[in-house]
Parts: sequence; C-alpha cells; structure tokens
Amino acid sequence: MQTKLQLKVSPQIAFNEQQLKDEVKQQLQLKEDSKLFVKVLKRSIDARSRSIEINLTVLAFVDEEFTEEKIAFNYLDVSSAKETCHIIGGGPAGLFAALRCLELGIKPIIIERGKNIKDRRRDLAIINKDQIVNPESNYCFGEGGAGTYSDGKLYTRSNKRGDIDKILKTLVYHGASDEILVDAHPHIGTNKLPQLIEKIRETILKFGGEVKFNTKLIDFKIKGDVITSIVTLNETGESETPIQKLILATGHSARDIYELLNKKNVLVEAKPFAIGIRVEHPQTLIDKIQYHCGNLEEVVAKREYLPAASYSLVHQVKGRGVYSFCMCPGGIIAPCATNQQEIVTNGWSPSKRNNPFANSGIVVGLELSDFEAFKDFGPLAGLEFQKQIEKSAWSFGGKTQTAPAQRLQDFVNGKFSSSLPDCSYQPGVKSVDLQQVLGKLIGPTLKEGLKAFGGKMRGYMTNEAIVVGVESRTSTPVRIPRDKELLCHPQLKNLFPCGEGAGYAGGIVSAAMDGERCAAMIMSN
Repeated sequence: MQTKLQLKVSPQIAFNEQQLKDEVKQQLQLKEDSKLFVKVLKRSIDARSRSIEINLTVLAFVDEEFTEEKIAFNYLDVSSAKETCHIIGGGPAGLFAALRCLELGIKPIIIERGKNIKDRRRDLAIINKDQIVNPESNYCFGEGGAGTYSDGKLYTRSNKRGDIDKILKTLVYHGASDEILVDAHPHIGTNKLPQLIEKIRETILKFGGEVKFNTKLIDFKIKGDVITSIVTLNETGESETPIQKLILATGHSARDIYELLNKKNVLVEAKPFAIGIRVEHPQTLIDKIQYHCGNLEEVVAKREYLPAASYSLVHQVKGRGVYSFCMCPGGIIAPCATNQQEIVTNGWSPSKRNNPFANSGIVVGLELSDFEAFKDFGPLAGLEFQKQIEKSAWSFGGKTQTAPAQRLQDFVNGKFSSSLPDCSYQPGVKSVDLQQVLGKLIGPTLKEGLKAFGGKMRGYMTNEAIVVGVESRTSTPVRIPRDKELLCHPQLKNLFPCGEGAGYAGGIVSAAMDGERCAAMIMSN
C-alpha cells in the first residue's frame, strides 16, 4: 500500500530517518512489525516562530517493496544528422538547448568565447590574487557561463515556462544530489557545479554534438530574413561558417553582442533592470535573527539540524522597488567584472553553505526614464548607464579589482567608515563614501530601503555588516525581441534569442527551460 502524507514536524524528526519512520507509523497507526519505507517528496522550512517546523510531503510504502525511479533520457546519436543548430554561449540556456537538440535528432554546435572549466579556474584565481581580468575568461564567460559560479540556486517562479522537474532531473542525471528534487529552495553549490557542467559537455560530445571553446562570435551575414553565416574568432584567426539555425544564448554580460546587433540594424530594445550593492553579515547574526535565537549557543543548537539561514526582503521607496537579490547564506562575494576598468560583484555559496558570512545583493529597480542622460545611445542607454556605475566603482576602489565599501550603518547614516570589518571579497575592499559611487538616484533609495529592512529584521542594521559596491548584473539592460509563438527574432526567422542575455530568464532553471523551448521551436521554423 502507498500513502501520501502531509506532515509538520520538528527539524530533529525531519532529518532523522528512523524518527521520521516512527512519526509516519504513528500517523498511519501501523503495527510495530509493519514493513515501512518513507520517501520524502517535498520539504520546506517554516521559521515564522521560535518553534521551527519542517513541512514534508512524503510517500509511505507499507508492506510493499520500494524501487527507486531511474532517471533516463532518450538522447539520439546526431553525429551524422543533416539538421544542425549553432548555439552561441555555453551557459545554462545554451547547454540545455544542446541537450534538447540531442533529443530531437538535431546536431548542436556550441560556440563559447571562454575556456573550458579546467582552464577557466586559472583565470578566476588571477582575478582574486593578482586583480587582472581576462575579458574572455572570468566569472561570467567560460564553460557553464555565469551559472557555473552563481551559487547553484535552482528556485524559480517560472513554472509556466517549461518543465521544472525535467530540468532538475537532468541535473541529477549529470551528478547533482537528488535532494534538489525535494527541497523547496534547491541548491547545488558552486563547488559542485563545475563537475556537473563537465558531465553535460561529455553527454553532448558522446552523442555527436560539438563544443568549441575560445571561439567568439564577431559578425554574421544576412540575406533577406535569414542569417546565412557567422564569423568567429579564435586563436588561429577569423573564420566564416554557414549556418542553418542560430540560438543566441550569450548571457547578460556579452555587451559586444548587443552592440553588434544594434550596429547591423537588428532590432534590440532597452529594458528595465536593477543596480545596487552587496551587503554581507556574519552568518551567525542572520541565523540568530531568522531562527529567533537569544544567544550564540542557541544558534549552534538549531544549526545542528537546520541549514544556514537566508532572507528575502522587499520595500517600496516612493514607488520604486528595493529588494534583496541572489541571497547567499554561508557564501562569499565574488569579483565578476568582464573588463579591467570596472567593478562588478556577485555572490555564491558552496554546497554546505558553511562559510562564516552571509551576503545578498540589495538593489534598486530602474525604469527606462532613468537613462535619459544616455538617450543618444538609443536602445543601449541602460547599458551605458550600467557601464558608468561600474567604472565609478573601479575608480573609487583605486583602479584595481579592490571594491569600494562601507559599514552598513555608516552608509545609511552618510558617515565615512574609518575601518572595515572582515569581508569575503578576496581582491580586498577600500573604505569610501558609496553614495558618491552610486549617485543621487540609487544611493538615497537604497538607504531608505535598508532602513526599512532594519525594521523588518531586528539586528539587520549593524556596523558588523559591510556594504560592497556594486551589484550591477542582476539582469540584462537590453532585450532582444522575439515572436511570442515561434520564438524567433521578428526580422530573422532563423535567429532565436534565448535565456538571460536576451531578456527571457533570470537564473539557472529559467534559462535552462528557455534553452529547451528555443531548441524545440527549431523544428517549427
């Protein structure tokens, strides 16, 4: 007999196999000698009160054998396929577009400007240690794209855009823990994502696809309403390649692609986005607030069964949204510039989320009217605004990858920080007046939002926390339009703008789903 149950239990019971079995037996009023297997289907934490509970959906197998479902996919050998699809970008959108091509019998050819995982690691180390940015190999560009070093958070609200369960199962198939199928806010961890990305590449190659690293799209040729060929650049020089279909999945930081499209009069549009800062607290402080602990000993006791605590905050300031973004418990702040003369921050966490700090982007929503000073750049006005903020951060930080920073309360109160607390940002931080970096629009709005957050989370507003600038790549400031049904560009019927870089996704899972959707539409165009 199989029975599905909804349970609300203590963390001690939820994360102890035998105690959970005992709870299910009691709920079902089973005999002590009944044979029972309990499979957890869904799990979420309810920390609204001091007595923290875990919500569980479980499937109980009573006096019945349990056989674990084996995850499998029907990838086809496309090595000799006549139909091909060139995919620009090897991030989540591009990789999942390629996997979908394998299922459809189409040969995917991924063209990635950056390096493979192994070689990319060296360039990341150089950014952190020597503060030198390789514009083609960094936290944004390279195998797996920004997704490889973006913490591995898999939560998305985009449940109408595709099959979330399939995306998660694909990740499990390639090495992720099956816990991501259970948790309400699944997470892989930046330390485990690289190996998983490599296994996806192996699958693509095994079934006849191609992956070309260190190869950059620099031009394309148009005839009528189709792109006939692409021009790429690698270490041997330029080459022109005829194409059939083109998925453009270049991510939110490939500014040269927007500029190329605009130059060739291919329609692109300015879109709203957000800019702000990273706020970093001691993780024990966030645990204490979120888990309602009176002291450190209570934090330690609760953390035996609970993960590092996170938070999600939002507030309206004069009709403008201020909100937390990409919150990373037990994480670090990473240097994510794609050019030397800019500072860009992001955050990530390892799988255990066991670093001593918690960081989150705190950003201000911007509208098209905010870019009026850059109107001469047309649809790239927001992009130029973004560039200016990042260059300002670089200049105030000392014209290296050292980031401008301030203690949290000092920032809100307009006071210079004579010293700074320890910070996870490896290239280092420099005490500055961040108001000067962020400008008159973003700075004051952030301050008001942060004050409100201090009221919502007592203890959040503290000089133990540090504010680091700038968090500017929350999403692309440019959208590449496409037909709502066919997903191709309105001017070019074989160009499929895809993922975060085109303005249609906002994270690993939503980008992966969009990659699958675009690949599926190739068959219809």
